[in-house]
Amino acid sequence: MRWTGPLLIAVVGLFALVLDFWPNLSVPGFTADEASRLIETKLGLDLQGGLKVEYRVLPSGDQAPDAAALEVIRGIMERRVNETGVAEPVVVTSGTDRIVVELPGLSDPAAVRRLVGQTGRLDFVPIPTTMTPPTKGQVLDLAQFQVLFSGDQLESAAIGTDQNGQRVVTFRLKDEGAQKFADWTAAHVREFFAVVLDSTVISAPEIQQAITGGDVQISSGGGLVGFPLKEAEELTNVLKFGALPFPVEELSSDTIDPTLGAEFLRASLLAGAIAIALVVLFMLVHYRLPGLIASFALLYYALLTLAIFRFIPVTLTLAGIAGFVLSVGMAVDANILIFERSKEELRLGKSLPNAIEAGFSRAWNSILDSNVSSLITASILYFFGSSVIQGFALVLIIGVLISMFSAITVTRTILRIVVDRSWARRPWLYGVSAAEMVLRPTGRAGRREATGGV
Repeated sequence: MRWTGPLLIAVVGLFALVLDFWPNLSVPGFTADEASRLIETKLGLDLQGGLKVEYRVLPSGDQAPDAAALEVIRGIMERRVNETGVAEPVVVTSGTDRIVVELPGLSDPAAVRRLVGQTGRLDFVPIPTTMTPPTKGQVLDLAQFQVLFSGDQLESAAIGTDQNGQRVVTFRLKDEGAQKFADWTAAHVREFFAVVLDSTVISAPEIQQAITGGDVQISSGGGLVGFPLKEAEELTNVLKFGALPFPVEELSSDTIDPTLGAEFLRASLLAGAIAIALVVLFMLVHYRLPGLIASFALLYYALLTLAIFRFIPVTLTLAGIAGFVLSVGMAVDANILIFERSKEELRLGKSLPNAIEAGFSRAWNSILDSNVSSLITASILYFFGSSVIQGFALVLIIGVLISMFSAITVTRTILRIVVDRSWARRPWLYGVSAAEMVLRPTGRAGRREATGGV
């Protein structure tokens, strides 16, 4: 058990190095039809640029969109984009009928644009027996059909599996829709009905039996696994987040340059590197050997944090980088509390190992309180802030959690190993003069408890 801590630190550090520096590293998808994902550092619009799409909100009948409707549409669009894994999109209203969507560095912009622009109107349409059943993707003129009910009767939507293990999209209907559907399916067994999204057929299954209770499944109509995962997710997201109250049309789309640019990013990273170097210099001068160990823990923290950012992945904007720098300062703050407590214990005459352990124990409550306070504040920002603020909060939350691991586990484990070495028992290595410090030898000789000297 003695080497469990060092082994854990080494394994986690090796894992971080691989994620940070191994070129073209990818992780496999979680399902058979999901492609692998490249491990990479994602940058936000301000540092990388991306895609800008402008939409116009159209009137519906004789009703024109107002400011409230525009805000509803903006919120739905933002939630849809977030569900696709595009982090920190910028979705804003412009004028009386425009919505501008800015998406950082996309690998598949067409898919996101299709998702954002869909109104999400779902109709359940009985197919007359005189008509050939429509196929998926076929466009229907709904004016020629009797719509049974629309998507306003939809209570929930999710991805599920049927009795054969195939992936399906499941719906839960409200009471009125459930009753209509139960009555119609009971009277039209062996007939077809179409599930239509924005006048486009999604599925046209044959009614095998009366469907009661309001639970409905949409299948892909073939394949070994049913719906492809990506297609099922897009459909579910449109339905889950509701239909747009007004139709929209795409006016223009264009790639956008970074708002800050590569030069600004280099300058920011240089400033951050200088600041961290000054912190390391201070720790070495003031705390000496413990400061050296803390500096190593700080480097370890930076590598591990970057690895987690790349693995999740977290989209780094300038606000996110600011959150990371803030968490670095908190990591150093924890070490300072620990070392100052340890110096106090040394001046009281405790042996070096006991002083180190007492320093960690006495500082732990203060470190825990400050970090929990930061986590509470960051969590509030994450759950109630805008997309940019959420990015800052997420980076801060990850940074605080990892800083606790590096400041407590990494620093403490290395110090425990170091204090057992004879060369590490010199008073000046801990920033304490010999006149202030009483060091007792460790190991077998420690049983004789010498008072005074080293």
